[in-house]
Amino acid sequence: MKKLLSLALALIMVLCMVACGEKPTENPDDTQPVTLVYAEVNPLDSIVGQVASYFKEQVEKLSNGSIIIDIQASGVLGSENDVLDSMIGGATTIDISRISAFALNPYGTEKSKLLTVPFTFQDRDHYWAFANSDLAADFLAEPQSINLPLRGIFYGEEGFRHFFTKDPITSMKDLAGMKLRVSTDPVMTGMVKGLGADPTVVAFGELYSSLQTGVCNGAEQPIANYKSNAFNEVAPYMILDGHTLGAIEVVISDNAWAKLSEEQQNVIMEAGKLTQAYNAQIIAEAEAKVMDELKAAGVTFVEVTDKAEWANACADVIKENTADQAELYQQILDLAK
Repeated sequence: MKKLLSLALALIMVLCMVACGEKPTENPDDTQPVTLVYAEVNPLDSIVGQVASYFKEQVEKLSNGSIIIDIQASGVLGSENDVLDSMIGGATTIDISRISAFALNPYGTEKSKLLTVPFTFQDRDHYWAFANSDLAADFLAEPQSINLPLRGIFYGEEGFRHFFTKDPITSMKDLAGMKLRVSTDPVMTGMVKGLGADPTVVAFGELYSSLQTGVCNGAEQPIANYKSNAFNEVAPYMILDGHTLGAIEVVISDNAWAKLSEEQQNVIMEAGKLTQAYNAQIIAEAEAKVMDELKAAGVTFVEVTDKAEWANACADVIKENTADQAELYQQILDLAK
């Protein structure tokens, strides 16, 4: 009798909830949004910071709030390599990261290495022809193909990278003997050696103080990141050699991917497509504006009208890093209009 009474009461409660427009809360966790932590080494006001913010907006909009992107900017979660070490090591504290294309090279990727070979892309249009091609999809899938627990979402760019220094610089010859900051990327290290300078490994978060103290005499960055990190305060000379286009990639860990439903996974990829298009739309104008601001702040820019001398100095590193993928590299070169 008591069991029948209990069942009757439970049925009455359910009917009342339905009548009032409420749903039984049997699985409250199903309605909770998934929060994904997004690591960005640069500030939010940088171009890549704007890209992160746009991606967040699109994901949250397309998912109707079922996915929340928590952007942790300005390197608070560590350098790109620190973040990748954590994600690849299986940690669940970081889900998504914006990285430079070369950041994956030490982890065994080969295809992405081609994007960082100096003087590969003739201009911005050449790069975007690649980023919107079928080739790019294969490159984004490379981490999965070599069993890294990451998958690429989309490509973007933060402008061509140029050398900046503490002391005046007017030509490639002025780099001779300079201690120029590099990451652990072997392509970048080889390029700096080819230009006659001394590659000096310094963590990105320590670069400002290293320029101040003379640990290094200069470094290289896209114009927007140079400004957003205030490097112009300690190294106000930049030569516009454009040795490498600052290709970027946004990746998500397998752990994070597994937390998402198939519908949510599709949202992430669709938001990536929209963000890639947004990046292409804003980059040129945003970079030009930053350059004007830097000129007003006293930065001295030197144009490089003939890059043949620079490219010739990097001939060995170009050959060394493309020989085993010559056909694929030629496909990238052939995308130039």
